[in-house]
Amino acid sequence: MDAGIRRVVVAGGSGFIGRRLCRALLAGGYRVSVLTRGTSRAVGLSPDGAVPEMHTWDGRSAQGWGHLADGAFALVNLAGESIGDGRWTPERKSAILQSRTLAGEAMTQAVSQASVKPEVLVQASAVGYYGDTGQDAVDESSPPGKGFLTEVCLRWEESTHSVEDMGVRRVVARTGLVLGRGGGVLEKMLTPFKMFLGGPLGDGRQGFPWIHLDDEVRAMVFLMERGDAAGAFNLTAPETVSNLEFCRRLGEAMSRPCGLAAPAAMLRLAFGEMADELLLTGCRAFPKRLVEMGFDFSHPRLGPALKDLFA
Repeated sequence: MDAGIRRVVVAGGSGFIGRRLCRALLAGGYRVSVLTRGTSRAVGLSPDGAVPEMHTWDGRSAQGWGHLADGAFALVNLAGESIGDGRWTPERKSAILQSRTLAGEAMTQAVSQASVKPEVLVQASAVGYYGDTGQDAVDESSPPGKGFLTEVCLRWEESTHSVEDMGVRRVVARTGLVLGRGGGVLEKMLTPFKMFLGGPLGDGRQGFPWIHLDDEVRAMVFLMERGDAAGAFNLTAPETVSNLEFCRRLGEAMSRPCGLAAPAAMLRLAFGEMADELLLTGCRAFPKRLVEMGFDFSHPRLGPALKDLFA
C-alpha cells in the first residue's frame, strides 16, 4: 500500500449511514476496512470503482481484526442494533445496549493493542442523549436527560472514552434523525403518506432533530479530518422543527396531505415504552459546535432538503 494512503476502519460500515460513509471515504482516496457481521451485505462502490476490505466480526471483541487499528488514520464506530425495529421488550433493550457497549469496548481494546495508535476515533451517539426537551433547544453544553435512550447514549459514549487517555483524539457524533432514501426514518414514514394517511405523532409539538444523509456523512469526514475537533458534536441541521412541521413539509414534498395525527394512546398500545421515548418525545438539538467550526451544510433547511430527496 502507498504510504500516503490513509486507512479508516469502519465498524457498522454496511448499515444505512455506514454504506454512504464508506463510499465517501473511498472517493476521497482513503483505504477503507469494514467490520460487519455479514460480508455479503453490499457496501457499494466509489466513483472510481474502488471497493472496501470486508472483515467479518462478532461485534463483541477485537479478535480477528484488531491489527487493523495499528497505524490506521481513523476508527469509526457505528455498530449497534437498531433502536426503532421492534417493540422494546427486556430482551430487545438488553440487545440494543450491549451491542453498543461491546462494540465500543472492542474498539478500545484494538487501540490499546496498537503499536502505532490511530489519530482519531469517531464514536457514534444520538441526540437521545438529551432526553425529552419538547420544543426547547439544546446544544452540546446541555446536560443529559433521563430514560432508556439517555442511558444508551451515555454508556455508548463512555465505551470508548478511555482512548483519550491513550493519546487518541475522540469525536462523539450525536446524530439526529437522518433523512435519506433507501433506509432510515424517512423510508418508514413514506408508506402512510403514499396512502394519504400521513400525519404527526401525537400532538406533533415534540422536536424533530433532522439531518440530510449527505450532511451526516460530510460532517463525519469533516470532524475526522479536523485535527482540532474533539468531544461531542450534534449532527443535526441548523433549522430545528417540530414533528408537525416536518410532516407538513414531507406532505408538500410528496404532494400528499398531512392531516391524520396518530393518537398517543394508539402508539402506546402498539409500541409500548418505545412510543413514549422515541415517537412522542423529542428535542430541538442545535449543531452549535459544528457551526462554530465553520462546517458548511449542503442542506440547512428542511423544505429544500426534502425536495432534493424526492427529486
